[in-house]
Amino acid sequence: MGEVNATERAGTATLEHSVVLDGDAVRILDRRVFPARTEWVVARTPEEVAAAIRDMVTQSSGPLYAACAGMALAARTARGLALADARTRLEAAGHALATARPTNAHPRDAVARILAATADAASTAALVEAVEEEAAGVEREYREAGVRLGRAAVALLPERPRILTHCWAEAYLFGLVAAAREAGREIEWVATETRPYLQGARLTAHSLRELGQRVTLVTDGMAAAALSSPRGAGTGPIDAVVTAADRVSMDGCVVNKVGTLGIAAAAHAFGIPYYALVEAPDPAAPTGADIVIEDRDPREVLEVLGRRTASPLVTDAWYPAFDLTPARLVTRIATSRGAFAPDRVADYFTTAPDALARPLPHAGSASPVPGA
Repeated sequence: MGEVNATERAGTATLEHSVVLDGDAVRILDRRVFPARTEWVVARTPEEVAAAIRDMVTQSSGPLYAACAGMALAARTARGLALADARTRLEAAGHALATARPTNAHPRDAVARILAATADAASTAALVEAVEEEAAGVEREYREAGVRLGRAAVALLPERPRILTHCWAEAYLFGLVAAAREAGREIEWVATETRPYLQGARLTAHSLRELGQRVTLVTDGMAAAALSSPRGAGTGPIDAVVTAADRVSMDGCVVNKVGTLGIAAAAHAFGIPYYALVEAPDPAAPTGADIVIEDRDPREVLEVLGRRTASPLVTDAWYPAFDLTPARLVTRIATSRGAFAPDRVADYFTTAPDALARPLPHAGSASPVPGA
């Protein structure tokens, strides 16, 4: 594992602010080419924002930020319309943004909340103001929730944990790093590369280094070997698997980037806890079977970052963008209101919202609970 050199920042990461509402346009950092190139996609309509979400310009928390910015953009472009026409415009924009990627519920929930905030608007000007205020509030509260769930996750980890993560957790990753610093903890990371978009190699590992974290990169196929070996990823044993969750059903199933299921199964087999991070479980999904798994264009498996890697003789491929990890393979689910056993995750809704509002003390280790 490489040393963190003095030139690497320990402050913010480039990707912490990668969606920007700029006048009557939304600028979205193109994560498909970052960090090799820093390019921004400029969307001038909410539908163009939705297309950027669908085309993987932004992923993880990015669709939520983009949906908030897209709704604010829709409001701004409706300023000259009559109130009824402005509402129609907002509803159309909201539908496009909420359905851009079916498995990720963040845009759906953000749009619903923003539209609800306009219910009492008696004029177009009031409607525009309500949308902009609520969109900013949704993003702000989501970032704050990331720190709270980070505190819940830190409380599950030993003093100096070595954790394996898969894919790109964005706000949850930043929240966990911030919470660890707040508690005086140091984390060592092992990150999978995450085919076919290599989010782990390009986004997760890059951002962790920007934040001054120690990280070792492994291919997706190495995760089970790292979990099974006392040598871990060549640096020591893995203490826990920690990933984000795009959705968590009310029965404790975790939907995340495809490949998570295999890693969780390997962790379970070797007695290593698997902790999933999510702001809240989804009451619209009573069971894991209620979550739609997005099938993407199979051509994306035949190439990496726009360059074909499969033999020209190969024409068939399959790309479910997510998989579902059953609750029995999940040790705890860390949320913005604390950590819950999978079969008790519904308790989130009866737990005080400020349960993790206060910083964690600099404290000793908390023992993981393998197989719980």
